[in-house]
Amino acid sequence: MKALAFNEHGALEKLKYQDVSDPKIGPGEVLVKVRACALNHLDLFIREGIPGLKVPLPFWSGCDIAGDVAEVGADVQGVKVGDRVAVNPSITCGRCEYCIQGEDSLCVNYRIVGEHAYGGLAEYVKVDGRNVLKLPDAVSYEGTAAFILVNMTAWRMLVTQAALRAGEDLLILGVGGGVSSTAVQIGKLSGARVWVTSSSDDKLDRARALGAEECINYTKEDWTKVVYERTGKRGVDVVLENVGAATWKGSLRVLAKGGRLVTCGATSGPIGETDIRVVFWKQLRIIGSTMANRKEFNAVMRELFRGRLKPIVDRVFPLRHGADAQRLLAEGKQFGKLVLVP
Repeated sequence: MKALAFNEHGALEKLKYQDVSDPKIGPGEVLVKVRACALNHLDLFIREGIPGLKVPLPFWSGCDIAGDVAEVGADVQGVKVGDRVAVNPSITCGRCEYCIQGEDSLCVNYRIVGEHAYGGLAEYVKVDGRNVLKLPDAVSYEGTAAFILVNMTAWRMLVTQAALRAGEDLLILGVGGGVSSTAVQIGKLSGARVWVTSSSDDKLDRARALGAEECINYTKEDWTKVVYERTGKRGVDVVLENVGAATWKGSLRVLAKGGRLVTCGATSGPIGETDIRVVFWKQLRIIGSTMANRKEFNAVMRELFRGRLKPIVDRVFPLRHGADAQRLLAEGKQFGKLVLVP
């Protein structure tokens, strides 16, 4: 089969659209013919090389997968050849104390399809038979692929971890990326007033169309001062952080007393400046979040199927042009997701 693979870690030129071995499934697995796979920054990090992460070479990533079931293992139930499916990218042991509690993303052996196992940037992918969810006919492959990972991440961040409530103020930093753009919709669905920041007026306009009410271009205004002034010096209840070092100090400062900062990433750097006095004096909560458990995955996918949450697709590329898509992602010029189609 064909895959967008790299034979050694490095820059974009390491990516090759090449022939690789066909996957062979085990009794508990299914083989999925990939119809669409969306990109994440994780794809860039894996290709460049993550310290401590060893992958077999050649390797191909891709966490957000939608397709058709092509083969079913002997022990798999409730799935048949031809089913249109979305793939839950979480790989868990099912036996540790966290899995038993239903907290899959805390599994002591937690892994992700496309990071720790061959992913969806290929014509076929094999996955655990428990990790496929049937798609309604009305839901497209491209939209599904664009929806999965960012929505399961944002849903857990806002609904579970931050416990966002109706009437609260939610600040989303760097709108335009996958998690931050879809978080606008989840914030509105939760009944919050949504604030966003971006360096692009076009991205702010697109966020406004999704329901954002307060939009700040941080290249033109000091976003911390704007939030402080527009909230009457109160601050916001929740900040969704995935920028990291560049915004961390400001994110803590714009929180109201008793506010919550929930983070899932650190694209600008992992070491943020924290004034501990601000944390204890304002009685803030700093909450980490990664991916989602099976209950959360199913809950947010239902919102897609009901049409209450929409996939945000920037554009679609043929898989063979995946290097161009990764270049665009690295430049941060997209709004929403970039999707590759074999």
